[in-house]
Amino acid sequence: MSNSNQQAKEDLGTRVQAMVKRAIQRNVKGLEFISAPKAPVGLTPKDIIYKRGTLRLYHYHPLSHEVYRVPVLLVMATTNKAFVFDLAPGQSMVEYLLKSGFDVFVIDWEPPTIGERGLTLEDYTQDFIPACVDKVNQTTGEPDLSIIGYCAGGMLSTIYAATHTDGPLKNLVCLTTPINFHAMGLTQVWQDKRYFDVDRLVDTLGIIPADIVTQGFEMQRPAQRIAGQLRVWEQMWNDEFVKSFRAFERWGNETLPLPGEYMREMTKELLWDNKLYKGELRAGGKVANLANIEVPVLSVVAEHDHLVPFEASKPLLELVGSDDKEEILLNGGHVSLIAGPNAIRRMWPRLNAWLSERSV
Repeated sequence: MSNSNQQAKEDLGTRVQAMVKRAIQRNVKGLEFISAPKAPVGLTPKDIIYKRGTLRLYHYHPLSHEVYRVPVLLVMATTNKAFVFDLAPGQSMVEYLLKSGFDVFVIDWEPPTIGERGLTLEDYTQDFIPACVDKVNQTTGEPDLSIIGYCAGGMLSTIYAATHTDGPLKNLVCLTTPINFHAMGLTQVWQDKRYFDVDRLVDTLGIIPADIVTQGFEMQRPAQRIAGQLRVWEQMWNDEFVKSFRAFERWGNETLPLPGEYMREMTKELLWDNKLYKGELRAGGKVANLANIEVPVLSVVAEHDHLVPFEASKPLLELVGSDDKEEILLNGGHVSLIAGPNAIRRMWPRLNAWLSERSV
């Protein structure tokens, strides 16, 4: 037998051994996966320093000897838990910011009670966020702060910024933030006013159940859940992949219900009438005209975002009145932009570089 034939047989044998090993690991670990408890998330040490109804404000313990003067407040979308900012050690944006020298606070949400069914955009932008801003200033003793808002959390943050022009906001960062709601793609389709009876939904239920919110997300990519399950089965032998998948899966499974009036207002004022984009949205007796925002603004958008398309987030920098403004367009999707390998390698360092220059 020639040396080349012998080598080919050995290579084939090695591949067969690897295939058998992975098949065994996949099936053994598959049983462990099915019976495993929820993935541990949000492990970075923190204290809850303020809570009221659905609102929670966390202050994270420092991980750096030197800390930038300007603290950072992260604002989560009302539909999701904030632990996506802190999935796991080494996969945590919060941990990264702390190690980079930032003093980090996070606004998180609990499911609203039936007594909170009447919460509106005004409550979130003129009460909840301002109360947290005041608490951050009291806790740090600093007169200003930076806000980082994700998705609808970014939208709430821009409304807050546009209606609180006398401070203490120093910098505003918006991550995949919808501004032009008439460019929201499939979200516009499934909430088309010809078919979507939001008044009946809200008047009947009061609180919009999480499964309705989840179905709205999944309609954007109907095969995504099945594709994810196939991927994790193929990678079941890979402990790191499975660990990350379980954390993301938990985040997706813990989608929050929404206050009915908030849903009604979001649908009519934003999706149907596009008032934030037009500069016509009113909150707390004030007009949320984005031209009022003059602090430095960073907009980070994902090229392949299926929930907030680039066309929906792009107008932010065109509308704000800031001289110091920058857009970062990254290859990725709605969630991979802030968590996962793409975020770790690309977004977090860019965010750190931009924010560090403006936090002294």
